[in-house]
Amino acid sequence: MRYEQLADLPCSITRPLVVLGDRWTLLILKEAFAGVRRFNAFQGNLGIPRSRLQDRLGRLVDHGILVRRQADEGEHPEYRLTSKGHDLYPILMAIRDWGDTHMAPDGPPVRYRHRDCAGEARVALACDCCGEGMTAHDVVPEAGPGLVAHLGADLRE
Repeated sequence: MRYEQLADLPCSITRPLVVLGDRWTLLILKEAFAGVRRFNAFQGNLGIPRSRLQDRLGRLVDHGILVRRQADEGEHPEYRLTSKGHDLYPILMAIRDWGDTHMAPDGPPVRYRHRDCAGEARVALACDCCGEGMTAHDVVPEAGPGLVAHLGADLRE
């Protein structure tokens, strides 16, 4: 199966990976959350080839994660996170949590503190009904309406 065909699978993990599933895209998002807005700043901070950066920024714009607009100051355009883009922040923080736990032998290289109380930002999986914390052992996948609709369409063809 080609990478692009994965976008057609009825899976809410697979579909986003088609858009977000390479290191450059996630690093661009990390920079955007840090306040980077200009093409040259992304390129300089990441050392990413210009053509690859242009491709990844274009994909993020096409998917409504970033918006490209004229900067308030200067003649160059800038890239800003949309609300859809801001919804990706917990994903980056979950990756950071995993990295701090498993790949930072000397401790976290950066602490992400709550502005109001200086507590540390953490991502936790919890039940939307009772609020109880969960792990993979507590979750049971079941068919949702998107899969049922997809399977129904396949049966009609």
